[in-house]
Amino acid sequence: MRWLIAVLFLVLACSARASESRGIPQIVDADTVVLNGQKIRLQGIDAPETDQTCLDASGKPFRCGLHARDALAKRSEGTVWACQFSGVDRYGRMLATCSTDGEDVGKWLVEEGWALAFRRYSTLYVADEDVAREAQRGLWSSSFIAPWDWRSRSRNTIVLRATSISAAASRLLTGASAEVAPAPGCAIKGNLRSKSACIYHLPGGRFYDGLDMTDRAARRWFCSEVEAQTAGCRRSKL
Repeated sequence: MRWLIAVLFLVLACSARASESRGIPQIVDADTVVLNGQKIRLQGIDAPETDQTCLDASGKPFRCGLHARDALAKRSEGTVWACQFSGVDRYGRMLATCSTDGEDVGKWLVEEGWALAFRRYSTLYVADEDVAREAQRGLWSSSFIAPWDWRSRSRNTIVLRATSISAAASRLLTGASAEVAPAPGCAIKGNLRSKSACIYHLPGGRFYDGLDMTDRAARRWFCSEVEAQTAGCRRSKL
């Protein structure tokens, strides 16, 4: 009987270890990281894509997706994360709740206004979002489109306004923000509607220059191959 209990304890211990991971992550964007070689999507939040544009209080465009990513990178620099896995998303990323220095990373992102509570899947961070909105932190100091709407935006998409900004906010609904790379290091082109699968193209590739980026519903800029791959894309063969 004792040996059976020992084996059962060993199995449970291994299962517990398999459901969590610890280490210093590579920040891909504000809700996606790579930890110990595992792609992880933070559970319960949605942050702007790295190519997403917002408008500040004066109506001037700024790359809020890069701001969100960099804010997370600065917060977590050199610190060990502990991630508890809860499932797998459609892109093969592990869904997880992660903490560093005893603080829930998702909660911090939402409280600081760099991510929204992903209410479609969880209400865990709704109260934190209310705090950020009231204090006009991060995205809430600007006019912006919710990340889940940004990915398929049209002229009918709702623009969230924390401040009184003129009709210039309608610029967020056009393809203008996608015509050029959001930053010099974010020049990888993603074709989300390729016949076989989402394909990304590196500068210098055969089809790179010919890929029109103004089709906002079918194109994305990526800052790294890891980011493109965590979004479910594969590298162009040519």
